[in-house]
Amino acid sequence: MADLVLRSRRTVVDGAQRPAAVAVTGSRIVSVSSYDAAIEATEEIDLGDTALLPGLVDTHVHVNEPGRTEWEGFATATRAAAAGGVTTIIDMPLNSLPPTVDVEALRIKQAAACGQIHVDVGFWGGAIPGNASALPGLHDAGVFGFKAFLADSGVPEFPPVSPAELVSALRAVDALFVVHAEDPGHLRDAASSAAYADFLASRPAAAEHAAIATAIDAARVTGRRVHILHLSAAGALPLIAEAKAQGVRVTAETCPHYLTLDAAGIPDGATEFKCCPPIRDAANADALWRALADGLITCVVSDHSPCTPELKRRDTGDFAAAWGGIASVQLGLPVIWTAARERGHGLADVVEWMARRPAELAGLTGKGRIAPGADADLVAFDPDAAFEVDPRRLHHRNPVTPYAGRVLHGVVRTTWLRGRTVTTDQARGRFLAREG
Repeated sequence: MADLVLRSRRTVVDGAQRPAAVAVTGSRIVSVSSYDAAIEATEEIDLGDTALLPGLVDTHVHVNEPGRTEWEGFATATRAAAAGGVTTIIDMPLNSLPPTVDVEALRIKQAAACGQIHVDVGFWGGAIPGNASALPGLHDAGVFGFKAFLADSGVPEFPPVSPAELVSALRAVDALFVVHAEDPGHLRDAASSAAYADFLASRPAAAEHAAIATAIDAARVTGRRVHILHLSAAGALPLIAEAKAQGVRVTAETCPHYLTLDAAGIPDGATEFKCCPPIRDAANADALWRALADGLITCVVSDHSPCTPELKRRDTGDFAAAWGGIASVQLGLPVIWTAARERGHGLADVVEWMARRPAELAGLTGKGRIAPGADADLVAFDPDAAFEVDPRRLHHRNPVTPYAGRVLHGVVRTTWLRGRTVTTDQARGRFLAREG
């Protein structure tokens, strides 16, 4: 007898949407059957036309705890994730204090998170100048790979690496490296200004092109895996396509804000739109969508990077002084679904981009899919319901969002983590380690 059976006429299984019954025993899916299959179970829920999706996997989240918990924290970030249908996050090694650049720092972060997580949580390590010798031990401790910046990260305790230092880090450990790819030689200090156009001009597409070329060169000479984070500049896509055709182990992701927001529509002083690399124009977003549909861009992840409202400097509207980052882990699914359906994509496409492929990137074989043996991480999602984004209803610690007031389609009704309903009062998440 199963513990739970979920039936939906819109279940996303094996890359397609179809009627199905999903049976769960313990923490795992034990069968996927026809919608009307007779299955004995302790509990049965018929979702009808509400869709049943695998829990999303967000491999790019800045939780910031410990050290900058006033920006975010494990309790608030994971509650927001669950409310947005995300059942697995992988936390970035910076803006916490200390950054996750050695085993001791990893243990400090895990201790801070213990007992607070509402979804499953894994961790990236960090590659900074001088810590190459620490990377093998950190990898053995279970981190999913290593993040490196090629330009200023925004926090002094996580400095960027030079091209030579990136190669040294890749040679130090056979691991996945995820790279913030902007070239400092193409960036310029933004003058104090409330005009978004001035900020955008300070971080041109050429900075991404040059840094992506550097990352590809490092992957080529070392034979290691490199993943380009938060790709914004679509003009760099031919570089990635050519490298992949040559056998270089390079992949890329993008984020909801680059796919759905338009630089031309950002008002003066609206610093909630500031992120690095920046949001570009609508034609650029169209090209990113094409690359996503073609599989050249593999994942859509949040790059959830919150801060306090004060650091966003809405008092002055000064883009140069404001913190660069967008908090969106709770909103990524409806943001992408709203835009995807308008472009003719289905729920199976969204699941591919936001669940299966991020899980594949991180090597999480039990996540991101509805299949026997997989973790029973599931989401009841009403794709036809609409809502207006009210920042006060977000679970993020600081309700600052560029999506405020937008009408989005798609409402998460229930999230299950390993077969149990996620609630705000019980933190049942687990720490994840790199498999193998």
